[in-house]
Amino acid sequence: MGRGKIEIKKIENTTNRQVTFCKRRNGLLKKAYELSVLCDAEVALIVFSTRGRLYEYANNSVKSTIERYKKAYVDSSNSGSVSEANTEFYQQEATKLRRQIRDIQNSNRHILGEALSSLTFKELKNLEGRLERAINKIRSKKNEMLFAEIELMQKRLNIYIVQEIELQKANIYLRAKIAANERAQEQMNLMPGSEYENMTSQPYDARNFLPVNLIEPSHQYSREDQTALQLV
Repeated sequence: MGRGKIEIKKIENTTNRQVTFCKRRNGLLKKAYELSVLCDAEVALIVFSTRGRLYEYANNSVKSTIERYKKAYVDSSNSGSVSEANTEFYQQEATKLRRQIRDIQNSNRHILGEALSSLTFKELKNLEGRLERAINKIRSKKNEMLFAEIELMQKRLNIYIVQEIELQKANIYLRAKIAANERAQEQMNLMPGSEYENMTSQPYDARNFLPVNLIEPSHQYSREDQTALQLV
């Protein structure tokens, strides 16, 4: 027997309705897949069961297909409605920005201690907490900068101390060298050779010296020469 024609209406039997839903759902998903592959079409299918369960299929992305549908729907509308929608959107954004600017200006005035009469006790308490946190951050930053400056000064001081020590060592070395040279000069002055040098350095006086050959007899002369010299 061939398949009979089914009347299209709600199936009252819960079991039969659930079985039919599963079969038709699978067939629908299969047809959507075949349509997307065979025809290279962008397909998105969303199905919710009576129990609220979601079944979906999309060859690209359900979200991107929906966005594309919205864009196509907007483009198909008249230009006047689109312009009005854009105008309303920008007006809302401008209003939001003005509100944010006003809130920031009021907050700055409150931080400076202005326009405090309009604040409630809770708002004043919150403002006090914000100021205390800001002061703590400022103090912490100031202490960090102070410690960094002290550390830098300590490093410079250490460099100066090292340079001073090196200069002192060089000064001590030079003084010891000078003292050693002076002692060596004194010892040279005390040596016998120094007296001879002092004598030779004096001017020559012929009256203080006699020729050696006039005092002692020379072995080069004979006895007769010596006798003649003595008679003379």
